[in-house]
Amino acid sequence: MKLTITKSEFLRGLGRIQSIVEKRNSMPILANVLLDAPKKGKDCRLILSATDLEVGVRSQHPADVATAGALTVSAKKLFEIVRELPDEKVELEGTTSSYLEIRCNRSRFTLAGTAAEEYPTLPEFSPEKTVPMPAAILSAMIECTMYAASVDETRYNLNGVYFEVLGDGGDERGLIRMVATDGHRLACIDRTIDGDASALTSGVIIPRKGLGELKRLVDEVDAEEIELAFGSQSGLARKGDVSLVMRLIEGEFPNYGQVIPKDLGRHLVLSSDALVQSVRRVALLSSERSRAVKLELGQGQLVISSNNPDLGDAREELDVDYAGDALTVGFNARYLLDAIGAMKTKEIRLSFLDELSPCRITPPEDENTLAVVMPMRI
Repeated sequence: MKLTITKSEFLRGLGRIQSIVEKRNSMPILANVLLDAPKKGKDCRLILSATDLEVGVRSQHPADVATAGALTVSAKKLFEIVRELPDEKVELEGTTSSYLEIRCNRSRFTLAGTAAEEYPTLPEFSPEKTVPMPAAILSAMIECTMYAASVDETRYNLNGVYFEVLGDGGDERGLIRMVATDGHRLACIDRTIDGDASALTSGVIIPRKGLGELKRLVDEVDAEEIELAFGSQSGLARKGDVSLVMRLIEGEFPNYGQVIPKDLGRHLVLSSDALVQSVRRVALLSSERSRAVKLELGQGQLVISSNNPDLGDAREELDVDYAGDALTVGFNARYLLDAIGAMKTKEIRLSFLDELSPCRITPPEDENTLAVVMPMRI
């Protein structure tokens, strides 16, 4: 293999795969990136591939290829080298012993590698049809749900976000939903997209890592539209010359509809910033283990407090527009802050039934975005 590629293009591709390459030593080759130049020519492509056997990324980058070939080298070390090179064209040349020579201006590096044949194959998924989706909508849906996915490996079916197609959103628009829960909280968001979403397999669980990589892809500067496809076991996201393939989580997602409270009689709308800042301050003296804070809602006032026998107590009052019955309920402060922060709205609506029922959190103008936080006994 021998080729020339611009530094900016090469660095962008290498940066994209850094969070995917496996850093554990169970299979050392998973820490490598596969460099493949399949065709010789002036305006050809260098293909970068990386996988941890669950999530894989393949991207194509313009390059002048003098000699076709492929090899693998350390993804982290190659990224570090290229990042420090001057902003000029980079020459790459593979040797017969699978070393990679890197030249740029007057700099020269030789990086040990392995034969391309030793690199595991990426998860393959070639759907008959993909569904285009605006990157901004997909980014918002991921941000509003991913935080609530469980990190408990024993509850593997909750270690991701549930994706389903709800059907026709009207005017030839598709209605889709994403839901996540860890048993203590839940996040749900519905959005409509132009076109028919029925080609997407409904009722799949996207793993946390795959979702994180998808979020990075949709947040790239040039991302306007993402092509999505889901099968029974695999998912595909494609943006131009970049393809992300992931294995989906097998298992049944719980009946989340039972958790979402209805017919809530107490409602409170207040500034998101004011609530977040108060909860953060009061939580400084909450129990390290439970992170519990108490909300006391009364006529025109919300009192947020915490108590820790080893440290002391904290109390803060907020003036609010509320004239309903008094209510005292406890919550995990981090769960409240995560839900409010993900919604990114100036105001937030809190809805309650009683001291033992979940709190429903929504933006005042968007009933299709919600979070549910279970109460705590204090």
